[in-house]
Amino acid sequence: MPPPADIVKVAIEWPGAFPKLMEIDQVSNADSTNFYITEKCITMPLFLSLFFFTESMDMKLDALKDLANSSRDITFAQEFINLDVTVCSSGCFSFYLSVTITVFGDLLSFTLTAFVELMDHGIVSWDTFSVAFIKKIASYVCKSSMDTAVLQRSLAILESMVLNSQDLYQKVAQEITIGQLIPHLQGTDQDIQTYTIAVINALFLKAPEEKRQEMAHILAQKQLRSIILSNVIRSNKPINDEMAHQLYVLQVLTFNLLEDRMMTKMDPQDQAQRDIIFELRRIAFDVECESNNSGSFEKRKSMYTRDYKKLGFINHVNPAVDFTQIPPGMLALDNMLYFARHHQDAYIRIVLENSSREDKHECPFGRSSIELTKMLCEILKVGELPSENCHDFHPMFFTHDRSFEEFFCICIQLLNKTWKEMRATSEDFNKVMQVVKEQITRALTIKPNSLDQFKSRLQNLSYTEILKLRQSERMNQEDFQSRPILELREKIQPEIMELIKQQRLNRLCEGTCFRKISSRRRQDKFWYCRLSPNHKVLHYGDLEESPQGEVPHDSLQDKLPVADIKAVVTGKDCPHMKEKGALKQNKELLELAFSVLYESDEYLNFIAPDKHEYCVWTDGLNALLGKEMTSEFTRSDMDTLLNMEMKLRLLDLENIQIPEVPPPIPKEPSNYDFVYDCN
Repeated sequence: MPPPADIVKVAIEWPGAFPKLMEIDQVSNADSTNFYITEKCITMPLFLSLFFFTESMDMKLDALKDLANSSRDITFAQEFINLDVTVCSSGCFSFYLSVTITVFGDLLSFTLTAFVELMDHGIVSWDTFSVAFIKKIASYVCKSSMDTAVLQRSLAILESMVLNSQDLYQKVAQEITIGQLIPHLQGTDQDIQTYTIAVINALFLKAPEEKRQEMAHILAQKQLRSIILSNVIRSNKPINDEMAHQLYVLQVLTFNLLEDRMMTKMDPQDQAQRDIIFELRRIAFDVECESNNSGSFEKRKSMYTRDYKKLGFINHVNPAVDFTQIPPGMLALDNMLYFARHHQDAYIRIVLENSSREDKHECPFGRSSIELTKMLCEILKVGELPSENCHDFHPMFFTHDRSFEEFFCICIQLLNKTWKEMRATSEDFNKVMQVVKEQITRALTIKPNSLDQFKSRLQNLSYTEILKLRQSERMNQEDFQSRPILELREKIQPEIMELIKQQRLNRLCEGTCFRKISSRRRQDKFWYCRLSPNHKVLHYGDLEESPQGEVPHDSLQDKLPVADIKAVVTGKDCPHMKEKGALKQNKELLELAFSVLYESDEYLNFIAPDKHEYCVWTDGLNALLGKEMTSEFTRSDMDTLLNMEMKLRLLDLENIQIPEVPPPIPKEPSNYDFVYDCN
């Protein structure tokens, strides 16, 4: 009688033991627990047998390698976590965790790798882990010498624990100190440095508000900033995207410590706060605060009012009222005091210079400082959570312990300089602030390596230079508003739209590598998707690493006929955005998410690597479905191509010959010792 079709016989043989023949029922019942073994997870019984029933360390190591590789597959992970076997009383996964804290060497490395992959699927809650397990993982991080792979995975596990559970944050914070993490930043392995900063960021992010200032003080004591500057930012190795992201997160979290002062109003009755204003007056005018008995009340009041007017406050009688606006609140007063104490000469010069001008041309230091502080908070997004995929860190903010205050000191001097260049009056205050904002943002785009470089860049962005840049940009964005031109644009627009559509479809045919988003921030899992040349099928599949070029169709194992696609949804409407916890629900991640829905409840989920790829794919998919392409990049491309086409046609009307091919690039001269004769 032939065996049932569901029975699979598997022979297992290892050195020093008798071969064993196992019969695996693909649909079976064990201990009243139903489980299903698919082709993808058929290796599970092999792993269990090889790991739990053999004495050979080599066989155990091979089994763990297979487990680490197979755990990337969600079907395998679900079965492995849910499967109960006779060798353990509390389930395969629970027994596996007990093994995790007892193995060593390469066994430990692959065990932790498998654990990270299994947890990455979000099947098991992080809250289920014992204190003993946390202590063991933490001990791997605290040891002075530890295998790089073990250390890397241990740091990744701790980061995920902290980010995914407030309870685990408390436990991890008790086991790990900043002092134990610092040495990992002083090595040369950028991956270890990245994971270390990620753990610090996670602890910073999840710490209660009242503990963040305390943690910042500890980081300052341990000289974290200077260590990162020396060993990471100024190292010989280029900074990769993941490290750039972690530095950006640390930058944001550090600046967010200013939020409390930014949102604190000044109490006009608080004598300590009023003393700060007295200190500003004393430094500026080199006067001592008069005692209550010196002169009449009216005389002293008149003297204070005169000086507060020279200092540029809006309320000359009671300048404390100026700091009741939030933002920037007390943060503006903090900046002013820092400037007065640490850059005293520049402070006195600005105050006295403006107090001697005519009233209508004076640059009010007090009002300017308040508005500038508010502007800088907006530019640096103080109080906002870090974005998921942003890498926009500024090296210069890692060069000084009081970088925000120094940033303010440079910018307040810039504001005074620009005010003079514009010959501004009090009515021009908002115009000056707009120019100053443009100067600052343009200078930041080059990512200066130091505050001095930032200051030098601002010197080259005078008001005259800003006007030239604005004029040049307006000329490049010339707009044709005459009626014949508008009619011609409307006529050729469908042709341009078809051109954009073909470009989008061609890009889909080339394909894109997407990252898999999981419960942990750091991960290296990729998948690739591309459209077939005949535009009939989407080919996709998992990759071991990010590809260097296009991935061939035949290497992508999965297919989705375009005819089966029902809809394309974006943002919060995507299934994977609904499933993710609050940790992932930030604006940037939502802006890059889209899903392809097919059949009744099936979907293909995407997180685009950047906004451009997001627009390319959503445009292309909508074009495949015969829908309108509405992304901002389509509008931008449409404007660019239309303007170019219009200019070419206008040149043609002037009988100017337009060559079919671009002219050759001229050769570089052998020397640059030449002079242009203006005559």
